[in-house]
Amino acid sequence: GAGIRVSLFVEAHPVQLAVARALGAQVVELHTGSYCEAAIHGRTSDRDQLLKRLLAGAREASRLGLEVHAGHGLTFDTVGPVAALPELVELNIGHFLVGEAIFGGLDSTIRRMRALMDQARVNASGPLTA
Repeated sequence: GAGIRVSLFVEAHPVQLAVARALGAQVVELHTGSYCEAAIHGRTSDRDQLLKRLLAGAREASRLGLEVHAGHGLTFDTVGPVAALPELVELNIGHFLVGEAIFGGLDSTIRRMRALMDQARVNASGPLTA
């Protein structure tokens, strides 16, 4: 084959993960938008529940043999707990990085985000792979 992998953007819900696997996807990107919105607006109970759902979803996706990515709405303030998910292979954070780069420059913005991601991984389970 052409080596093209199929990735589906899904909620961290067991049914959506099972369907992604059944459809032949090799990768899922877990939607982090609801978690980020709850965190940004100070809804700590919702934030904590949504983070638990992301953790359970990442575990289930990995159990199903899916590579786990995550993204949508991640910021400097919300990336740490998501980056700490041990099953996570990749984060998608383009929109925030470009917006922040307007104020602080692309290089320093990316370096700051990467440092936050790496620190979350060190605290959780080891360094994030590049």
